[in-house]
Amino acid sequence: MRSFTILATLLFILIAIPMSGQVGTEPLNNSSTILEGQLHKADSLINYWVDSERIPGAVVLVSKDGETLLHKAYGWAQLYDYGDGQYQTALPISRNLRRLQPAVPMSIDTRFDLASVTKVMATTFAVMLLVDRNQMELDVPIYTYLDDFRGEEKDQITVRDLLTHRSGLQQWQPIYYHASNAQESYRFIRDLPLEWHVGEEYHYSDLGFMLLGMIVEKITGEQLDQFLNDHLYSQLGLMSIGFRPKQMLDAKNPAIKFAATSHGNPYEHRMVHDTEFGYTYPGNPDQWDDWRFYTLLGEVNDGNSHHAFSGVAGHAGLFSNAFSLKTLLNLLIHRGVHDGKRYLKNETVELFWNSHEKPLGWQKSEKSGGVIFSHSGFTGTFVAGVPKEKLTIVLLTNRQNNGLRIDGYYEGMTLLEEEFLQILTSGFSTPTDYK
Repeated sequence: MRSFTILATLLFILIAIPMSGQVGTEPLNNSSTILEGQLHKADSLINYWVDSERIPGAVVLVSKDGETLLHKAYGWAQLYDYGDGQYQTALPISRNLRRLQPAVPMSIDTRFDLASVTKVMATTFAVMLLVDRNQMELDVPIYTYLDDFRGEEKDQITVRDLLTHRSGLQQWQPIYYHASNAQESYRFIRDLPLEWHVGEEYHYSDLGFMLLGMIVEKITGEQLDQFLNDHLYSQLGLMSIGFRPKQMLDAKNPAIKFAATSHGNPYEHRMVHDTEFGYTYPGNPDQWDDWRFYTLLGEVNDGNSHHAFSGVAGHAGLFSNAFSLKTLLNLLIHRGVHDGKRYLKNETVELFWNSHEKPLGWQKSEKSGGVIFSHSGFTGTFVAGVPKEKLTIVLLTNRQNNGLRIDGYYEGMTLLEEEFLQILTSGFSTPTDYK
């Protein structure tokens, strides 16, 4: 057994001792070039958020050059269950929640509803595969693939515009008010007017990634989930990532555990019904009433994905544990190679992560001491990669299970994500590009 310094030994003990509700922890690897103090601070930060009940639980996985430095579960996979009552337009439903006794402990293998992390870990990867195989072009109008998506300005929208959120499409609409399947959803999106001019400004749009998922399906003749499973996830040996996990997997393996998310869709209910909440729905908010009134467990939180796309959509619906996300991030960090086998050309990865001033599908920042590619999800999920340092970061929380705050919002994750990144990337040099 290798010898540890007194400090390293104490740190090992501190990180390895599970807190209440924690199952399965891989302690930090002190051979890392990341300072042990940085990992200790990152670990302490998550413990603070869980202990103060700002979030019910979390799973963290940090790796460098493929080597796992820290893989740990915190707190609870489910702390609250839905009580009773109906959604209130002006008040959150937190008063209707029941605290579980005992709560369900978090495990490092727990699967999370990734929400918008689907955009990068599913849809963007699918587009990369097709571009890599010369089956899709980025700078052709999307009517090349969706032949009736036409209009004076709509004719100008390209695949690249969808990936970079510059399509001019509306950011969000309750599509389930108008559609109950993917075909009806497409027709509704197709017929919506654009909200901005194409290519001029960045406006984050779920609708754009819904269309990207549909383009993948049109080109391949396969549903998005099947294409990704056949051509990426299963090829990498990933068995804990996919869409519709509850109905697809529970019958085969009832032991699979999920992090519970929201108690129905009270936030979306307010988006539609409360005119002072900051969103505008032009239709009649009472024309649809199929709201969910139960705690979501292995069922996608996003209303459009669940009601309008049956759980498989380009913008939301993917579930995964932390390990699968680390593997996918490392595939990009290592420029398309995993375990000595190439899955994507180096040029394809560089094209998506170093494309003009904005990467394709991803967010890019340099505020934490290096070029970082990241994406977050509404349920409280976050992934990031620092290519120069071959560093991958997975931070999964189930913030929604605490219910809405008194102001009608879920606990904000931006502060936690930024502080977590800053701790782990402090001291790195600041390269100017992907390389």
